[in-house]
Amino acid sequence: MNKIKLIIIISSIMLISPLAAEAGESAELTHAMTSLVFQLGLIIFAARLGGKLFRKLKLPVVLGELVIGILIGPYLLGGIPLPGFAEGLFPLVADQSIPVSRELYGFSTIASIILLFIAGLETDLSLFLRYSLKGSIIGLGGIVLPFILGSSVGMFFLHKPFMDSQVLMLGLIGVATSVGISARILSEQRKMDSPEGVTILAAAVIDDVVGIILLAIVLGVISIVSDGHGGSLPWGDIALIAAKAIAVWLGFTAVGLVFARHISRFLKSFRSVTVFSILSLGLALILSGIFEQAGLAMIIGAYVMGLTLSKTDISFVIQEHLHSLHEFFVPIFFTVMGMLVNVNALLSWEVIIIGLIYSAASIGGKIIGGGIPSLFLHFNKTGALRIGLGLVPRGEVALIIAGIGLSTGYLSEEMFGVAVLMVLMTILIAPPLLEKALKRETRGTRDELADSNLTTTVFDYPSQEMTDFLITKILLEMKEEGFYIHSMEAGERIYQMRKEEIFLTMTVSENALSITSQVSEVGFVKTLVYESLLKLHETVNKLKNTSKPESLQKDLSEETEAAAFDLFKYIDSSCLTYNLKSTEKEKIINELIDILIKAGKLRDPEECRKAVFEREATMSTGMQHGIALPHGKSTGVDSLCAAVGISRKGVDFGSIDGEPSHIFILIISPKNTSGPHIQFLSSISAILNNPEARNALSRSGSRKELMANLKTYSSRK
Repeated sequence: MNKIKLIIIISSIMLISPLAAEAGESAELTHAMTSLVFQLGLIIFAARLGGKLFRKLKLPVVLGELVIGILIGPYLLGGIPLPGFAEGLFPLVADQSIPVSRELYGFSTIASIILLFIAGLETDLSLFLRYSLKGSIIGLGGIVLPFILGSSVGMFFLHKPFMDSQVLMLGLIGVATSVGISARILSEQRKMDSPEGVTILAAAVIDDVVGIILLAIVLGVISIVSDGHGGSLPWGDIALIAAKAIAVWLGFTAVGLVFARHISRFLKSFRSVTVFSILSLGLALILSGIFEQAGLAMIIGAYVMGLTLSKTDISFVIQEHLHSLHEFFVPIFFTVMGMLVNVNALLSWEVIIIGLIYSAASIGGKIIGGGIPSLFLHFNKTGALRIGLGLVPRGEVALIIAGIGLSTGYLSEEMFGVAVLMVLMTILIAPPLLEKALKRETRGTRDELADSNLTTTVFDYPSQEMTDFLITKILLEMKEEGFYIHSMEAGERIYQMRKEEIFLTMTVSENALSITSQVSEVGFVKTLVYESLLKLHETVNKLKNTSKPESLQKDLSEETEAAAFDLFKYIDSSCLTYNLKSTEKEKIINELIDILIKAGKLRDPEECRKAVFEREATMSTGMQHGIALPHGKSTGVDSLCAAVGISRKGVDFGSIDGEPSHIFILIISPKNTSGPHIQFLSSISAILNNPEARNALSRSGSRKELMANLKTYSSRK
């Protein structure tokens, strides 16, 4: 052991020595990394706090994350000196185009890629393709009018010509739609795959793609104009730049859709769902980099990869396994976006007035520019309004374009403040209006979009327990068949099951399940349920032959110990009686239930009564040694409650030993929420297995004495 310790010490010295020599060189990097981990930790908590607060105010979570970012950012609280951070936890970085550290901005970039990748996965590809042409037309309408109105505001207030750099930049900033913000609102409202939702996303992607193309064109035009070349503009070069960007976008989208199944098969070759979900994100990162290299935004590449995998059988499990990453990264993105806002630039009245008018022009430009074309593309007024509002939010791309304008000198600090105010106003105004419009039950299209290829097969069963058993068998069967299953809660239990071209959605209610599929797959669905029922029947028969409930019940009544459990959180002295009057099993149960009703423990007494008698019909809860534990789970109670009663004469309760029962404990637990039902049963059984406890309880002459005896022997179990 001493030799081992010596080797460890020598090795440590050898490792530490070169590190100490390089301490001076690595100090700056160490400080940067230390600052980063503190920043991320604070952002995670701050973003949740901001989101929670704004949710309570009935405002979008996105807005809360942005506002909290402004508050803790370098222009406000982030610049306050703290111990160990002389310039603040989020110091203003003055020598670069963004006011936060490159490391933190890098995290927000990864977050934006994850956000758009999952938005692509959530998009219904068939609907997207159906609405791609409409999205393009609507997107172009949402580009032209905001550009004209934004430029006009610049020309009016700045007294500059149309070709002025600031005028062109103000027109350009109003073009881009925040795909991320719109996608998040649509996702929260479960409208991602609705006709309006898909159209909004398609149009928003068009807006961003064209916005980036226009950025390249505008920067080229500004460069030529600022150089004072009086000649004609190089339209050939401009057209080449535009063609290249469009070709990259359309080309990768087409290739992705053609090879989607091959990509899916490649990912599935890694077997582990967790592994191929992470690898799919790796593909999104690679494609994002390719798009950035090609002069387009990274987020467009991420969305294209998500769209590519959206129709494969692994799309839902990828969403499920990346959910934690999504919940971690996305709030970071919106909080960092808030940190980029220079609050000082917003304090000028001139900036505020111009900003408000510019915001109104930008909002109106999107609603009118995107909404009016929608009316000619099969949408009604409600759908057109939803689409127009969905195109209003500006965010990541608008801020990026504004930052480029500021860093290149093509946009003054005041006009940058105007642009930032517009972004804030669109995020503040549009999301609540869009959420309200989406919540309306009115259809957004002129005619009902019926998919004649889809049908729903319904299977009804006597009880929820039987339905639950069948679901378990069905899910096992589907996994054995090679299906990927994604579960979700949306008021009901929903299971989405995919394998290659087969896509089933199983919705579970209390006593029934329904499976939606293509008409051609109905035979498969019925065979699936039939085979699952057969296997369930075989399992039950084997269980009857190999395991006798009566013997298990006897074993239970002979147990003498139980894990520590506080019974008296659930036993109220008002629910005790030492002198039950009834002499029949059914009447004893009703008498105990009446005690709980009188104590106000039951929300729906009849549902509770039904649950107890259904359990009793399955097998008597009469144990042995004079004990009976009638119980059940019901939707008629909010939390576990119990009634304890003593019968002097005894009642025939169908006990294991054939003896009459004297001690009765009725337990009712909520049906669809977690609770200590089994723990309570096992703990009370442990008390009653003690002969002294049974005798003491049977002799109790008052409620007070009965409760005292329960507590005494509870401590001895």
